[in-house]
Amino acid sequence: MEKVGTDNLMVLLGTPTPESSKLYAMTVSQGDPTWAGALAGAAFDLPVFHITEQQIKSQIDPETYEAEVGITEMVLDVYEIAEAVGMARSD
Repeated sequence: MEKVGTDNLMVLLGTPTPESSKLYAMTVSQGDPTWAGALAGAAFDLPVFHITEQQIKSQIDPETYEAEVGITEMVLDVYEIAEAVGMARSD
């Protein structure tokens, strides 16, 4: 981030739960919400998405997505994860 800036940078998560997704999304956008880590209070304002969100999924070749994410997507609560990450983007 220090080398290339944030203009063309985004964070793509592959976290397994809504809670972990929200925590990581908040950390890279607003700073560590637990105030326990090195990123406490460091708001990077980076756009963050989860690999299963439609706006990301739609940009990946369907065969590649299915091979790499498809099975995992079936066991994740993709709607709650998307909601959690979306809330972190909106805060």
